Amino acid sequence: MSLRRIILIVLASLLVIAGLLLYLNRDKIVYVGSIKLVEIDCANAPEILDSVYVSDQRIRQGGVPFAEFARQDHKNQELVISILEKCGMPTLDEATREQLNAIWLVIQHTRRKYREKYFPLIEEGYKNGLFSSNQYATMKDRILMDRGEPQLYGSQIKNGQLYKLDSPAKVNERREKMGMEPLEVYLRRFNTDFDPDG
Repeated sequence: MSLRRIILIVLASLLVIAGLLLYLNRDKIVYVGSIKLVEIDCANAPEILDSVYVSDQRIRQGGVPFAEFARQDHKNQELVISILEKCGMPTLDEATREQLNAIWLVIQHTRRKYREKYFPLIEEGYKNGLFSSNQYATMKDRILMDRGEPQLYGSQIKNGQLYKLDSPAKVNERREKMGMEPLEVYLRRFNTDFDPDG
């Protein structure tokens, strides 16, 4: 058998296997497209954020088919990003804590480029009392992990392990300043250990 024929057989086999895997996982594959700005009436932003918060919590509590999860998450991202673009970050006079949490949750769970773009708004919001120190620290760690840099507060777990830390021996000092529990306590939820010296 010629080398060319062997290569063709291998390629055909790989295509069949790939097709079979796609077919078996068809319920887990959903293309939702890119984020597009949608028409927003800023006067309705609080009600929109209420619905975003409710749907975000519902889909993350489990039992929602993956396709529905992906579509709803995408819709929430479009709504929140459209509000931020058209109306700006709401103040405490314009939004409840739950509505602000909706913004934080959506930005935390969106794609890296949107986290990077809107993190300055989250950071400014934290300084102005819109977001908690825990929310700020968690998103800051996520941004650092996105960039491949060590995290500061130890909030990010990757592949079942604590993502790399900047100055591990000082992480609990940083966490305490942010009102966060010791890292060892936090990591128990993930069955992960922390050795500040290792």
